Amino acid sequence: MNADAFRQLYDYHFAENRNIWHHVIYLSYQQFVQEVNYSLGSVRNQIVHLMNVDEVWFCALLGIEPPVPYQPADIDDRAAIRARWDSVEQMMRGYLAGLRDDMLFEKPIQEPIEDRNLAVWQVLIHVINHGTDHRAQILRILHDFGLKTTSQDFIFYVYDCSLGLNMSD
Repeated sequence: MNADAFRQLYDYHFAENRNIWHHVIYLSYQQFVQEVNYSLGSVRNQIVHLMNVDEVWFCALLGIEPPVPYQPADIDDRAAIRARWDSVEQMMRGYLAGLRDDMLFEKPIQEPIEDRNLAVWQVLIHVINHGTDHRAQILRILHDFGLKTTSQDFIFYVYDCSLGLNMSD
């Protein structure tokens, strides 16, 4: 376990988040906000939740107060959501750029109490796993809307990178 491995995992995480947008742009406004009886509901709700959770965990690792999270019902402008998500990604990338191997075993989170014993590596794995879970849920909804979706398997990301095919914006 080392910092470089986590940076690669997060490159995958960010690439897959962007891949979601390659599908979301084809949704009508109605489909984007349509409530579905699955997980957190609409595609919008899933995306906003995923973005908010990434931000909260990385702010905790940085020891800073997170901004007020977006509430899905208050925002349905995809461009604004994407801009915020891009800024969250940049904050995360900044943290990851400074990540060193010795930091992985630190326990920097003091609040809430149940998170005090979490090592950095555990938080980093949780965020990746959480993202995979919600992207899968979003892909399920997109599939139900009739869109052709793609796999988000890590190994395919690795294959594409080795061939120079992974091009995320």
